[in-house]
Amino acid sequence: MRTKQFKAESKRLLDLMIHSIYTHKEIFLRELISNASDAMDKLYYRSLKEHLQDVDREDFAIDIAVDKEHRTLTIWDTGIGMTEEELENNLGVIAKSGSFAFKNEQEEKTDDVDIIGQFGVGFYSAFMVSDLVTVVTRAYGSDQAYRWESKGVEGYTVEPCEKDSVGTQIILHIKENTEDENYDEFLDSYRLQGLIKKYSDYIRYPIRMDVESRRPVEGKEGEYETVTETKTINSMVPIWRKNKSEIQPEEYNAFYKDKFMDYEDPARVIHSRTEGAATYQALLFIPSHAPYNYYTREYEKGLQLYASGVLIMDKCADLLPDHYSFVKGLVDSQDLSLNISREMLQHDRQLKLIAARLEKKIHSELLSMLQNERETYETFFKNFGLQLKYGVYSDFGMHKDELQDLLLFYSSHEKKLTTLQEYIDRMPEGQPCIYYACGETPDKIERMPQTEAVRDKGYEILYLTDDVDEFALKSLHTFADKEFKSVSGGDLGFEPEKTEESTENKDLFAFMAEALSGKVKAVRGSQRLKTHPVCLTAEGEVSLEMEKVLDAMPGDHAIKAQRVLEINEAHPIFQKLTALYQNDKDELKEYSELLYDQAALMEGLSIDDPVAFAEKVCKLMAQDNA
Repeated sequence: MRTKQFKAESKRLLDLMIHSIYTHKEIFLRELISNASDAMDKLYYRSLKEHLQDVDREDFAIDIAVDKEHRTLTIWDTGIGMTEEELENNLGVIAKSGSFAFKNEQEEKTDDVDIIGQFGVGFYSAFMVSDLVTVVTRAYGSDQAYRWESKGVEGYTVEPCEKDSVGTQIILHIKENTEDENYDEFLDSYRLQGLIKKYSDYIRYPIRMDVESRRPVEGKEGEYETVTETKTINSMVPIWRKNKSEIQPEEYNAFYKDKFMDYEDPARVIHSRTEGAATYQALLFIPSHAPYNYYTREYEKGLQLYASGVLIMDKCADLLPDHYSFVKGLVDSQDLSLNISREMLQHDRQLKLIAARLEKKIHSELLSMLQNERETYETFFKNFGLQLKYGVYSDFGMHKDELQDLLLFYSSHEKKLTTLQEYIDRMPEGQPCIYYACGETPDKIERMPQTEAVRDKGYEILYLTDDVDEFALKSLHTFADKEFKSVSGGDLGFEPEKTEESTENKDLFAFMAEALSGKVKAVRGSQRLKTHPVCLTAEGEVSLEMEKVLDAMPGDHAIKAQRVLEINEAHPIFQKLTALYQNDKDELKEYSELLYDQAALMEGLSIDDPVAFAEKVCKLMAQDNA
């Protein structure tokens, strides 16, 4: 028999495909199963169109068999089969897709026919794992079967043969193991079952295999026997293709926990179907807790991507914005432009449309949870609120308008979490700004000297305890036309009660500022302190809290806050300072340093010389005893 050569540049293309196009060898099984599914869909479509009485969809199935002794893996279907001409056209011409042509020829679409193939190269992925591929096929309506056989780039043969039934049988002669590759895994039943579940679980026709299992021997306690049973490996009907009214919450929860390896039910299920410019089905889950590695570099965001029920990507990051990276789930679409290997997406308009719609849907669901299930939302926010805050200031604040309504902050009002809108609704008439204070915990913030003036006015304060909080508010700048102001900032937005400041006091503050040269921009009398003697504030855009956050980051950060030391002129300590300015300026320098260190410690800042600070305190204590 004469060996025929692949046409045109097919030899080069085949060689390229075997060695370059597919990233993972295991993909071959997905491709061959998808081809088998297409063959049965074609026959079913023909039966509908021509009213064929001898075609029963219940008979459609894909069978897979392993022969370890002869190193063969066989896949056969009960689909439409191929004529000799179709064998030549479909398998002799690489990249000519019979499925793609079939889709284009359909006069009308039907949900019962879902053709997967489009490139005409999937079949040749078989050569990645086999050194000889045999195809035995008999077309519907024909009594003649044909055998196609190839060892790869060397060419192929076609000859008549015998086959009892309609359909196609593909026999792969699996390669021998090498030092680098273990091909035995594709002869292992358990491994094959795993690949079927991973990639082809939702093929609409049963995928059957003979599976060995152990069971107790009847009548013999403690004895077991090995039995072989034919089992359907795939689930067939995806849960997301069912009507929502048919699915119980328990089914969603079970699917989520099994598919995404979680031990808790999700906090929220989002099941949607969208048609139009981008047609897709999505099943999304908001977890009830954060994965252990969520806030690490090891965490990988993304949704599972299916094309007509076939898994294409396990983590499609482009379908989720970073601020919703906690969402798990999947998208199934026929409209996406895949690359030739169907292992990754081409970045096109369809993908962007789907991603944008998913983002809006997730936002809507979170907002609904906030408004209607407050306790559930607060639990969610404790787990993933940081990610939403990061989203506010990332990408130059382009998502801030979308996310601002979802933010929660601990508040001085009733000591609980509040939204920005709730804060605005409670504001008394005349309050000029939204006030906030930064610190490690709400309790520590409560005791901050800088909060006294704002609290005395009866104004509510947002307590910011996360590093990202102030950056997020800086990105927002305003909410409901009210500016955000730090209680530690230079300007509080209202005129405090004025105290007379003498020229002598100005000279005192100038002297103290000189003594603290390099540490503070200025020393001045405080209009915000009521009971505390001293505090640190900052002027300009960089706050003390932002400086601390930047200092904690890797690298050399030269960004520093412009520090101001504020002195309470109504506190007894001020009388001591004025006396020292008149009588002992050297001791005033020590007092200045001591007060600065005290203010820095209250702010949660480190001081340059803790030993010197302790010695100054002990010296003062000894003076008092004397």
